[in-house]
Amino acid sequence: MEREIALYTLEGVKDAAITTHHFTTEDGLGLHMFRFLRKPCDDVVMIIHGLTTSSDMFIMPEHYNLVQYLLDNGFTDVWCLDYRMSNRYPYNLLPHRYNMDDIALFDYPPAVQTIRNEARNCRIHVIAHCLGAVSFAMSLFGKAVTGINSAVLNSAALTPRIPRWSQFKIAVSPFLVEYVLGRSYINPRWGEDPGLTLGKIFAKVVSMFHRECEVPSCHMLTLMWGTGWPALYSHENLKDVTHRRGGDLYGPCSTHYYRHVRKMVENNNTAVKFDSNDPTYGKLPDNYFEYVMDVATPVLLTTGADNHVFTDSNVEFHYRLRSLVPNRHQLHIFPGYGHQDVFMGKHVHIDIFPRILKFLQENQN
Repeated sequence: MEREIALYTLEGVKDAAITTHHFTTEDGLGLHMFRFLRKPCDDVVMIIHGLTTSSDMFIMPEHYNLVQYLLDNGFTDVWCLDYRMSNRYPYNLLPHRYNMDDIALFDYPPAVQTIRNEARNCRIHVIAHCLGAVSFAMSLFGKAVTGINSAVLNSAALTPRIPRWSQFKIAVSPFLVEYVLGRSYINPRWGEDPGLTLGKIFAKVVSMFHRECEVPSCHMLTLMWGTGWPALYSHENLKDVTHRRGGDLYGPCSTHYYRHVRKMVENNNTAVKFDSNDPTYGKLPDNYFEYVMDVATPVLLTTGADNHVFTDSNVEFHYRLRSLVPNRHQLHIFPGYGHQDVFMGKHVHIDIFPRILKFLQENQN
């Protein structure tokens, strides 16, 4: 398939110096961040993607993307983190047993320290999405990262809630993918495999149940995430080219992370450790609500009103937060939006970004 937009392109951000900053986690992974610098400023923004995606979802050239919007509206030093869930890393295609405790403990602290080393005396604001938002909330409220000036967490945080059909899928998909299909990951582009492969056959079967569009990767993404036709977004909110290149924007991912989500869902929809007996994660609380009252960082919880992936997760989290620390955190629900189109839709610079900008501006001092 010929690409309409280059894979891993940085052409979506104009008038900024783009540099790459590498760092190593304590458990031995090499990660990196892109820095988009127009001019130094006191308020730096770190942006975090979700599972199967990457920093590419925030720098898409086909629409007015989040990084460009922030640069144009006073936040002139923006960092996009590609942590271990990013589809930019080949080790995500190898068998592994990473969970979200690994991300909370090992990925975010050195990322934040890297920013502090380069942009000294800055205030750091975070915008995070999907399981990036869940794992960053775990890191923030688990006190693995400190000194964050504000955080915007989209779709889910410490109270992941998913549709009933999704509960069934995350229960069976790790076994199905790893032990029946014999793969260490699931790939939305399996339908484009050259020749005849097991993955291609699987994708063709999935597409038989999806008549809402003619994009096989869209059908696979609905299988991978959420419940609906489609599940991740509304077709009407996306540009056609964005819809067609979904397989590039999301990429393959390990299904082991699903096991951690399942454990949280089964524990009263609450973020908990994957293995509370593992001393590796001794610095983290078993229940990530333990320090919620101690963390002063103001949080804006956002979600689409038509979220078919994490449903009303952030509404529930805000309800619990409000009972523990009244008036510290905010909630905003975007009508007509779902899970992924909050950042990747064609009109997000009008419908979504101004609300995020307002919150950032409120917390500049």
